[in-house]
Amino acid sequence: MDASIKQIITKYPDKKSAIMPVMQHLQRENKNFLSEDAMEEAAGVIGCSKSKVFGVATYYTMFNVEPVGKFHLQVDTCVPGFLQGADAVVAHLEKKLGIKAGETTKDGLFTLSTVQDLGSCATGPVIQVNDRYFENMTIEKTDALIEALKSGKEPENDPSMTVISKCGVLLNDRTQKDCRTIAFYKKNGGYQSLKKALTMKPADIIEEVKEAGVRGRGGAGFPAGMKWSFLPKNDSRPVYLICNADEGEPGTFKDRQIMEFNPHLVIEGIAISAYAINSKKAFIYIRGEFNWIADILDAAIEEAKKDGQLANVDIVVHRGGGSYVCGDETAQIESLEGKRGNPRVKPPFPANAGLYGCPTVVNNVETLSCIPYIIQNGAAGYKKFGTSNNFGPKIFGVSGHVNKPGIFEYPMGTPLKEILEAAGGVKGKLKGVIVGGLSVAILTAQEAENLILDFDSCVKAGTALGSGGIMVVNDTVSIPELALRTIEFYHHESCGQCVPCREGSLVIEHKLRDLVEGRGKKEDIDLILHLTANIKGLTLCPTGEAFAVPIQAMVSKFRPEFEALVKR
Repeated sequence: MDASIKQIITKYPDKKSAIMPVMQHLQRENKNFLSEDAMEEAAGVIGCSKSKVFGVATYYTMFNVEPVGKFHLQVDTCVPGFLQGADAVVAHLEKKLGIKAGETTKDGLFTLSTVQDLGSCATGPVIQVNDRYFENMTIEKTDALIEALKSGKEPENDPSMTVISKCGVLLNDRTQKDCRTIAFYKKNGGYQSLKKALTMKPADIIEEVKEAGVRGRGGAGFPAGMKWSFLPKNDSRPVYLICNADEGEPGTFKDRQIMEFNPHLVIEGIAISAYAINSKKAFIYIRGEFNWIADILDAAIEEAKKDGQLANVDIVVHRGGGSYVCGDETAQIESLEGKRGNPRVKPPFPANAGLYGCPTVVNNVETLSCIPYIIQNGAAGYKKFGTSNNFGPKIFGVSGHVNKPGIFEYPMGTPLKEILEAAGGVKGKLKGVIVGGLSVAILTAQEAENLILDFDSCVKAGTALGSGGIMVVNDTVSIPELALRTIEFYHHESCGQCVPCREGSLVIEHKLRDLVEGRGKKEDIDLILHLTANIKGLTLCPTGEAFAVPIQAMVSKFRPEFEALVKR
């Protein structure tokens, strides 16, 4: 057995969890192609059938079971990319390379693909070349990239965007070259919270987190301390902690900022949380596209180990394979166990029967990154940020039609107006805004006028804070086209397990495409609203509701635009 594969397998309590990382290794070794021989090799070392490996490989979008070119050009055309001109980049590449999206050049050098959301929302258009991102792309930069690749070179990436931190809790000074190192982190007080936590009783840590009222930053806003308290008492089974770093919600790119530039913050948060819930094994489930960030986390974990910070917990970075649904905690657990990422029926809940059938807590990157501040400053210190029942700092990602897209760490409860002003103001006339990632209801300009950005205020306004991914839409955008791009994402990402999600998203996509392309009927609009009203609550995971809510809002609030497309 290859020594690298053996090293991968030893990281996991159950070697079946190594199916995906083993396949990722074999694909990299075979020119970005996962051949039948490679799948057979993976099956042999894991000790499972080839059909199981094939089933896993064909579920995730990042496994290439068909050959691709030496350079796989993947352009993100999801909603943030759509708003930033990604379609023009695709059209230019098709013309320049003489191929259509989904094809490979005759010399085998380039494969061109369009993909759904790369988590680079403020720095689009973005092109992923194999494992590397190239952001803030223009037609000129795209030409330079192609010529450089042809000559055996790669230009530097330009990930520049606006970064403002009003709280100084989650975002560090990324302008410093050593900002990722443990020396920089400790120089600024890093790991003092862990030192303090280890002198406390685990139950006291849980109570402090509950008192702080930190609500999950992954989108649902469920209290983190309460989630920890659901773990069974006096249970002999091992407890697992999973840091959800999948970050697949379009418009969302906050967790990436912490992991890429302040990795020791989330590692310290994991270490404290693991001690509090008596977990000796923790996993960071990071989306596979963030391969370079996974490398940063691996390096930071090694630094922390050598510094003696992780004596009480072993942390494994696990790369996903490209699946929006794996952001759901039960789907993520299935994926981590080496399976297709299909959500589980609940109950039982992960707190009692999660990873490997054991008690499990799944928390978001931003949530866990708040824990060191709470331990060091107490619940009272944490509550100095935010508003009642909506405490703490919050990272907002702003993309779309603003002059200075970027990332903004502000107190929870900040007015939307203030965030948009920090982002340089709206380009053109505001038409609508999506404030919590693509799965929440769009607000009209009038509805958003006095919006306060916290969980409760957004609900009162008829939307949700979600992940805090703010997408700004000006009056140059066709809402029917925006709706079509939205449902294309969710239909593509549906795991297919639940009929309302699988078939509902398909029908809605077909009807929206008919409308946009001039074949639609007035009855199609009513059918779309009927379907979106009846899909909610009928699926195992939130994906059904994730497309029903935004599509229903777009159609109902901007119905005249849809009706104008119907030929009379």
